Amino acid sequence: MNKRELVLQVLDESKQQTYIPAAFFLHFDAQFHRGQAAIDKHLEYFRYTGMDFVKIQYETVFPVREEIRKPEDWLQMPQYGMDFYQDQVEIARGLVQAAGKEALVIQTLYSPFMCAGHTVGGERLMQHLLENPQPVIKGIEIITESLRTFVRACLAAGVDGFYHSTQGGETSRLEGSALFDECVKPFDLSLMHEINEKCQFNILHVCDYVDGYSDLTPFLDYPGDVVNCSLKLGEQHLTPQHVVELFRRPFMGGVERLGTILNGSPEEVQAMAEQILSDAPERFILGADCTIPSSVNWENIRVAIQTAHDYRRSNP
Repeated sequence: MNKRELVLQVLDESKQQTYIPAAFFLHFDAQFHRGQAAIDKHLEYFRYTGMDFVKIQYETVFPVREEIRKPEDWLQMPQYGMDFYQDQVEIARGLVQAAGKEALVIQTLYSPFMCAGHTVGGERLMQHLLENPQPVIKGIEIITESLRTFVRACLAAGVDGFYHSTQGGETSRLEGSALFDECVKPFDLSLMHEINEKCQFNILHVCDYVDGYSDLTPFLDYPGDVVNCSLKLGEQHLTPQHVVELFRRPFMGGVERLGTILNGSPEEVQAMAEQILSDAPERFILGADCTIPSSVNWENIRVAIQTAHDYRRSNP
């Protein structure tokens, strides 16, 4: 089987998972964010590390809108069209053409809330939501429609699915607040239901890059064939099996992005990966809890992935 089939097999409960896929993500330097240079760097990383699918880094971040200074200004939020997304879509198209026959090609998709944060900064966004959420909601609606344009263009370019990253429900933001249910979740679900209907492999990423969570319950009904999240939950430390039982789907992760994978030797990385794999659930993809800093040694990533590929489970 090729990499496409091996990854999709993780979703097939009728077959024993004898091969454990693995993938790790990082941002490339700015000179590799656009055009053919971006395509070539993604392919170089994919080939060198041996990872099991191509995950496209998203670098077309929403520009800062200085004119949005108070909540009511969100009514001026512009809707971005294909002229804004064209380069990112062409990168996706190029990667589908170069690698799509051998591996799934997955496009990163930032959530509407995250894009709103890019627009004014996370602190100002939270301030506006707490002061007067209704016009901010209108702005996030406009952002959602912009992202829908991007999603549909990526689908037309041939991507197999999306790595949908969600934020907003962290303990320092809207965890436990009705504002999460009003301002974040409906827009996440609007996009995620669409991609879930049209793609064969989507990853739900509950992102803790800004802060952690003490409750994952609000995300349990989010679509996604695989879930990727941190194993730190407040004062608890979950196991991959706990996450599988919570979300009732395969888990991708197990590796702390700022730990051994970043700072250890290749030998230490191999030992770490073997320990994680020894306790891994039946349906599992080895990966990190979020994007690894770009300073990581690619050799560490290659070793972790090869360890997953070489690992053999004990017979039950």
